[in-house]
Amino acid sequence: TPIVRASNWPTLEIKKTTLEDLSAADAGDEYEEEAPAVAADTGAGAGAAAWDDDFGMEDAVAGIGGDDGFDLGDDDDMGWGDDLDGLGDIGGDDIASDQVDDMEAFNEISGDVGFQMPPAGRPAAACWVANSSHAADHMAAGGASSAMQLLHRQIAASDFSKLKGPMLGCYLSSTVSLPGVPGSGSMIIPLMRNDAAGHPGNDSLPRTSLTMKSLVAGIRMGYKYFQTGKFNEAKNAFSEVLSQIPLTVSENRSQANEMKEMVEICREYITAIRIKEAITAAGADPVRSTELSAYFTHCNLQPVHLLLALRSAMGTAFKHKNFIVAASFARRLLELPDMRSERNADLRMKATKVLQRSEQMARNEHTLNYKENTAFSIDCKDLVPVYTGEESVKCSYSGSVYKGTSMKGQIDVTDGFCTVGVETIGLVTGK
Repeated sequence: TPIVRASNWPTLEIKKTTLEDLSAADAGDEYEEEAPAVAADTGAGAGAAAWDDDFGMEDAVAGIGGDDGFDLGDDDDMGWGDDLDGLGDIGGDDIASDQVDDMEAFNEISGDVGFQMPPAGRPAAACWVANSSHAADHMAAGGASSAMQLLHRQIAASDFSKLKGPMLGCYLSSTVSLPGVPGSGSMIIPLMRNDAAGHPGNDSLPRTSLTMKSLVAGIRMGYKYFQTGKFNEAKNAFSEVLSQIPLTVSENRSQANEMKEMVEICREYITAIRIKEAITAAGADPVRSTELSAYFTHCNLQPVHLLLALRSAMGTAFKHKNFIVAASFARRLLELPDMRSERNADLRMKATKVLQRSEQMARNEHTLNYKENTAFSIDCKDLVPVYTGEESVKCSYSGSVYKGTSMKGQIDVTDGFCTVGVETIGLVTGK
């Protein structure tokens, strides 16, 4: 007997694992199910199991050519019952389709399931530029170039040196710096003027430092200086308001109309102050001083200031014996409502005497370039009348008129930063 079949080898008991016990139990069940079938087959073929038979060749030979023998036809499965026809096409495509894609579940996640990266928002400065065509909003967003382009297209602004202060104010007043924790930088927080009902989102607009309140304060300061005879200070006050108006945003149509009226007020007072300065310079010339005094009274001033202008013009004309125009100034002075008050009683008496005396003399000592009953504008450069029908050019922002075309393409004398003779859309007051 070979060594491997010896039975005298020592044995060591090894415990089976749980998995091996389960596998053995499954194998025993399969054996019990197959055992009856094997026994039936053994009983049926007991007579043919002898060692000396010829494997049943006699039956096979006898059955050749009959229906009960071997059928070797190519259309049957020869009795094996392999059922290969039921397998279908076992090509590579079906095998590949049975493979499971581990990432397929992630591809089927809808937009409402799981985490979504929030969409990138627009910075406030980009919203301000996109939502407004006002130069102040563009300057608040830091777009100095686009703000200057808008001012150039809308009011023909060319010299921005006088607009530097208001433009910087718009930029600095649109944000605040919020300090962070120690060691970290500050955060820039945009200030918005349309966030009263909540954050406006992409419709936001910046808050600016210039408001109607500041413009009204500047106009009143100019009135005060003009009333007290401080003409240089008054001129500076009105000029400052003119430089602030293009960078002030109105809240409604009423404020927009008021801003346009302020432009006319500033123009009239600046022109009046320049005429007053010219009167002082032309004191030795009776003709020119009388003409300038007459032009002074045609500036659109407040009634209390017009009273002062008429009183000065009446005295100048009467002094130089131009009695016709002196009588005209006296009549206009007496027609003012303020002349009825007791504080102006002495002036009312003087005007009455000048009128009586002028009507008696009824002559002008000099020929004047002045037509009282004919409407005219005042040339803001040469300070001469521009009558209706005469060729002239105009500033699209301040409305200053210049006789002829010599000032076309030049900087306006009144505001100091717009080009004369350029036709534009005019002042834009709102967003």
